[in-house]
Amino acid sequence: MTALTPSLYRILFVCMGNICRSPTAHGVFEAKVREAGLTERVEVDSAGTHNYHVGAPPDQRSQAHAQRRGYDLSNQRARQLTADDFEAFDLVLVMDWENQVAAERLCPPKHARKLRRFAEFCERHDSPIVPDPYQGGPDGFEHVLDLVEDGSEGLLAHVRRQLGLAP
Repeated sequence: MTALTPSLYRILFVCMGNICRSPTAHGVFEAKVREAGLTERVEVDSAGTHNYHVGAPPDQRSQAHAQRRGYDLSNQRARQLTADDFEAFDLVLVMDWENQVAAERLCPPKHARKLRRFAEFCERHDSPIVPDPYQGGPDGFEHVLDLVEDGSEGLLAHVRRQLGLAP
């Protein structure tokens, strides 16, 4: 008799260029998964709807602000979202309306239920999106981290339910 292998739940975070918001969400959620002891059950990745920065590390400002809160984004590299991602991932979480529209264009109809906005998982902040900090100052990067940390808590609770685990 062979032991059953627990199912793997895969989450993809998506923003425009995959250098600010989605790598931040990737790094924060990966840390939350690690803290929860779920690294064998949950896989995390990130991508961009555009090919502006393919192969590049996250924006230095994103890395610096994340590092100050204990999150390391340095090993990530930008990649572009593909239609195959909707087959491979259980959830594809976009950061804003523009990227939702771009992702919807790529998403095969049979996987439309997998595409959601990350901000839907926020429990303390009332924002429909995670705004792009790229053109702004330090406050924008801090606000992104606030939203991402909040959304990561709600997302972790969702994932636990999907895996049949107690909160």
